[in-house]
Amino acid sequence: MEYSIESLKKIIESNDGIVSAKKLGDEGVSRLALYHALVAGLIVKESHGNYVLADNQPDEYRMIQNRSPKMIYSHGTALFLHGLSDRVPHELDITVPQGDNVSRIKKDYENTRFHYCKKDLWFLGITDAVTPQGYEVKIYDLERCICDLIRDKKTVDNQIYTQAMKGYFSSKCNPRKIVRYARQFNIESKVRTYMEVL
Repeated sequence: MEYSIESLKKIIESNDGIVSAKKLGDEGVSRLALYHALVAGLIVKESHGNYVLADNQPDEYRMIQNRSPKMIYSHGTALFLHGLSDRVPHELDITVPQGDNVSRIKKDYENTRFHYCKKDLWFLGITDAVTPQGYEVKIYDLERCICDLIRDKKTVDNQIYTQAMKGYFSSKCNPRKIVRYARQFNIESKVRTYMEVL
């Protein structure tokens, strides 16, 4: 069954602006139809096996996360999506479990910075957020972000760090939750100090 331009657009748009060749095949789009759409300039190859509409500017957050369900936006990127940082990230911070191979993604997206986490703590604090273009992505909640910043203080931009600490501890603090997270990361005393000072 051959697909019209409108049908292809609907499939791609219903998949957050990026779709895999496998997904297109599952929807009944043949390899020949996919090839014709590429040659006609209707779609472009975004990365290995993934396609986007040529006339559409796809959501970078969604495109990158689409590559692996184990990539969670964290640190400064998550703070921006939470509204706790006013700095638009030039590098997207992503946390993955230790041992995950992300070399291909690093190569395809040079504006990414990866953080590695023990597998038993990777899942802690995963939540949903909406990107500036309106797509849903997975990020860490505020408490996890604050713990990550404290743990990685030496590598975090000072302005982002200060803004996040003041913003969180002065108005958005969930004491029970952040202390519970801090215990798991062995930084409880540091978190308690921030709670008292700020």
